[in-house]
Amino acid sequence: MRSPSLVALAALGLAGCSTLPPMQTPSVATPAQFRHAAGWSHAAPGDHLDRGEWWKGFGDPVLDGLMGRLDERTPTLAAALARYDRALAAARATRADLFPSVDLSGSASRERLSSGRPIGPGTPIIANQYIFGIGLNYELDLWGRVRNSVRAARADAQAQEAALHSARLSLQASVADTYIQLRAIDAEQGLLARTVAAFTRADDLIRTRYEGGIASGVDRSRSLAQLANARARSEALKAQRSALEHRIAALVGEPASTFTIAPAENKLTLPEFPAGLPSELLQRRPDIAEAQRRLVAANARIGVARAAFYPSINLGLGAGYQATEAPVISADTLFWGLGPVSTLLNLFDGGQRRARLAISRADYAELAAAYRQTVLDGFQEVEDGLSRSNALANQDREQRIATGAAARAEQLAFDRYRDGAADYLEVVTAQTAALSAQQASIAVSFDRARTAIALVRALGGGTPTAT
Repeated sequence: MRSPSLVALAALGLAGCSTLPPMQTPSVATPAQFRHAAGWSHAAPGDHLDRGEWWKGFGDPVLDGLMGRLDERTPTLAAALARYDRALAAARATRADLFPSVDLSGSASRERLSSGRPIGPGTPIIANQYIFGIGLNYELDLWGRVRNSVRAARADAQAQEAALHSARLSLQASVADTYIQLRAIDAEQGLLARTVAAFTRADDLIRTRYEGGIASGVDRSRSLAQLANARARSEALKAQRSALEHRIAALVGEPASTFTIAPAENKLTLPEFPAGLPSELLQRRPDIAEAQRRLVAANARIGVARAAFYPSINLGLGAGYQATEAPVISADTLFWGLGPVSTLLNLFDGGQRRARLAISRADYAELAAAYRQTVLDGFQEVEDGLSRSNALANQDREQRIATGAAARAEQLAFDRYRDGAADYLEVVTAQTAALSAQQASIAVSFDRARTAIALVRALGGGTPTAT
């Protein structure tokens, strides 16, 4: 027959299981496929994706080198890593409450007891006292307060790890995006250098014709204006490039004064990334993982708040040696004590515990809403990236046609002017249209690369499938 005390203890243990509410991740309606995903292949769940290699799809060694510096020098990642380390340490500290605390103590004293002492009066006594002992204290976690605190701290650490991955991905995307903008300026600078050279040759012809009385002063002024405008645009781009170069320096953790990237007109390579299924987005994005784990922590803290309505029970144990002279450690000097087994139940606190429980439930509700919003934002960003990628691909194709047509019109206009069939206004108009078309073509081409980077961030990283 079981003793009443064991039955009561088992009942208390079963009651403690109810302090943690069931964890229910908010549901978000997930479509079967992305609306703008035509032409994109399905991907396997993204837990295994190597997010640290996605930029290699651009095939740019300079960009690869910049990415290699991030983990070593960037203060942003160093701070995120420190927050993660702190969360791990906090989780370990909380987990320590699952185990008893053990203290080792020792003391030595010399004292004189008076002859008028209340117990055993007599002659004065001068004696030494040596105490060496060990004490144990343990909270019986019947209501799950400690277990739920550990669960919350572990979820916080996991959320901070996800935040670290999110910070790294965001920083990598920022570096890549800024680098692409810089290379777009390099491409336009190259175009302007060729344009200035062509305009200079045209201006030499106009000057010769003007000096020979064939061309008018209006033609000469128009030619000079075209040439000066192209040179002015080139100077403006120099300032923009310097600002982008300085931003990259700050992102990779280097002083702007000593950081340089050599100008280059690299051939632009566009990687393709697997968009996957919408449901897999929940597994890949680190910000969604972070939001879900913070929700787990908030749920566990509801259990902690509930446990405060039950009594706390602590078990004590002590043992050691006490002697007045050597040997201190012997069978005769041993002492021990079991207890006290103490319990404390707060009967009145002015509603403080109920308020704390309400706070924990409100925190959970807020984080549940934040989780749903993070998921919805993720779907929106992917759809935006896919639709923009499709539109830019079509725009790029049409812009190439427009650029070719504008170049032919420019040549025909110049030939007509040289043959005396048109004035120079027609040439200037054709030159302006041709330059604008080429600039637009460059902008669209590099916008496609920037959109690919934004899509990588929206998908939570990924490995390029083709280059």
